Amino acid sequence: MTETLLAIVLFAITMTGTPGPNNIMIMTSGLNYGIRRSLPHFFGICIGTAVLVFSVGMGLGALFSEYAWLHTGVKILGVSYLLFLAWKIANAAAPVRPDADAEFVSLGTPLTFFQAVLFQWVNPKAWIISIGAIAAFTTGDQSLFLQVGVIATIMLVCAHPCVAMWLVFGYSLRNLLADPVKRRMFNWTMAVLLVASVITIV
Repeated sequence: MTETLLAIVLFAITMTGTPGPNNIMIMTSGLNYGIRRSLPHFFGICIGTAVLVFSVGMGLGALFSEYAWLHTGVKILGVSYLLFLAWKIANAAAPVRPDADAEFVSLGTPLTFFQAVLFQWVNPKAWIISIGAIAAFTTGDQSLFLQVGVIATIMLVCAHPCVAMWLVFGYSLRNLLADPVKRRMFNWTMAVLLVASVITIV
């Protein structure tokens, strides 16, 4: 049991800490909107991923196996939405700084909590994480509900520090990228990386 739990923790840290649509977006949000305004987005990622893992573990994955067209539809919807978010990132309004002591103020709006939660349902990497975790760490000789609950809880706990690292890193770049031209170049780079992550995952 201890070895299994350790394996799940390592899996969760690796999956939630490595580059992907969520981390690229939260890093960009930290830069453009600051930590406080990005917190709903941050918590939406962490909770939304755990909810998806639990849902897949409790039978949603079987539904997609039975109806392949439904899985294809979700994939198309997810890729389309990711491309829209990439466009939104690339065209984010340049933030302004009223005075030397003030925080950056962005004219745009970050993702809300519910948008971030719902995004996990069309995020290809989140589906890979969910299906991979359930396939690798559940067995037929124990309570499925208990096993899935443990996996989802570990995913929830590990996601917080891993995703927070990307949020803080993005926020720390605000002075380095204070120039609007540099900020725009960064946003476009993140948009391209988001598109690249979609292509790689698909």
